[in-house]
Amino acid sequence: MVEVRRKDGESGEGLIRRFTRKVQQSGVLLRAKKKRFYEQPKSKREMKEDAIRKKGVREKRDYLKKIGKLDEWMEKQGYRTYRGTKK
Repeated sequence: MVEVRRKDGESGEGLIRRFTRKVQQSGVLLRAKKKRFYEQPKSKREMKEDAIRKKGVREKRDYLKKIGKLDEWMEKQGYRTYRGTKK
């Protein structure tokens, strides 16, 4: 727990600045963020399935790009804009 007491003649802004610095140095925010955004590690099976799925999508996208139908596919998938389009 971080605690800061006001010094004689210290402004409120200075107190807040000192408090913020102490909180940053203590690592309280970092621990809170790690806890809030924690994701359980994936199993080997899940990682393999993700890799296979991503590879399939990549191959399909490359094929569609080669035949010139990528823009239509991107619109069907719900993408608003695509870097390769000329609008």
